[in-house]
Amino acid sequence: MANTKSALKRIRQTATRTARNRAVTSKLKTLRKKVAAAVETSDKEAAAAAYNTFSSAVDKAAKVGIIPANRACLLYTSPSPRD
Repeated sequence: MANTKSALKRIRQTATRTARNRAVTSKLKTLRKKVAAAVETSDKEAAAAAYNTFSSAVDKAAKVGIIPANRACLLYTSPSPRD
């Protein structure tokens, strides 16, 4: 266990950031699945709307540093999940 005040603060910060990062990455996975589902149904409007939402979320995650910029580029070009 940490003994200093600064070490205890770092533990709190890490826990907060980990929770936030997990939530964002989980949301990205969900949005990615929604894009794939919309493409499967051949509904162009729904697919475009889902892709716009997905690409916006990817932009925000890359801007904050939750995912690397190169990973964001890969997600743009191939939004369908790989099984």
